[in-house]
Amino acid sequence: MPYQTVRGVEHFYQWITSGDGSDDRAQDSAPDRHSDRPVMVFIHGWGGSSRYWECTARSLTDRFDCLLYDLRGFGRSRLPAPDRNAAPSFATKAELEQDYAIEAYADDLAELLDALGLDRVSLNAHSMGASIATLFLNRHRDRVDRAILTCSGLFDYDPLTFNLFHAVSRWVVILRPRWMAAIAGLEGLFMQRFLHRDIPIQDKRDFLADFVMADFDAALGTIYTSVSKHAATIMPSEFARVDVPTLLVAGEHDIIIPAAMGKRAATLSNAIKYYEIPNTAHFPMLEDATTYRTAIANFLA
Repeated sequence: MPYQTVRGVEHFYQWITSGDGSDDRAQDSAPDRHSDRPVMVFIHGWGGSSRYWECTARSLTDRFDCLLYDLRGFGRSRLPAPDRNAAPSFATKAELEQDYAIEAYADDLAELLDALGLDRVSLNAHSMGASIATLFLNRHRDRVDRAILTCSGLFDYDPLTFNLFHAVSRWVVILRPRWMAAIAGLEGLFMQRFLHRDIPIQDKRDFLADFVMADFDAALGTIYTSVSKHAATIMPSEFARVDVPTLLVAGEHDIIIPAAMGKRAATLSNAIKYYEIPNTAHFPMLEDATTYRTAIANFLA
């Protein structure tokens, strides 16, 4: 599997392309690409990995070379051994907020693109990854052709609600033994709150496996920073600054980031188009792949 060191962490990445350019056979996990076609970079959300983007990426190989990578501390982008914890971290909340700020993850992406020699790309990002992408496209406007933000939006800061969420989330991150991923049927229960329609069982198993393997500090730190007073304060202005052609896709029944939050964000910039997919929740690209792919194809056209 190909890895690229970014800020001291080995980042897993893979290319999904149309092979030699003469057919549509996808070539997976290649360390290099062999074309000069446009590139689309996929960014996953909290607790997951780039694995759930693979089917969407394959559907776009007729027009893009697709780059998938795992965020620092998630999926196959493991932190160095001394910092990888299976038990609770002793880092303070302030330290975690500094080390795992969403701005830092936007900087990670810039360095990854530099290392791979990519000057200009399109983005397709989901959930927390969409917040990272929004920051990136404002910081690096000249490097982004267009962006797709899936399940993203604005939320209002409420100290009591946020502190309670952080406290509960800490225990969720603590109480996740690795053997959870081996229990038959648990993947369905785990994914229930994220879905309105069913998705393939392997996708559910992959997401549960990624969740239990995520680095403790990274998992908790990104909760503190992506759901925070800081994020609630800066994201309205970040959405308002967007001048890259952008499609914001929401799931009608999403309870993680409700569609109303996405619609509200989309109104802040004329560059953002809003599209809501009926009868889906937090993973519309998996719950209704046909509608999702049609929507992004129309946008890209």
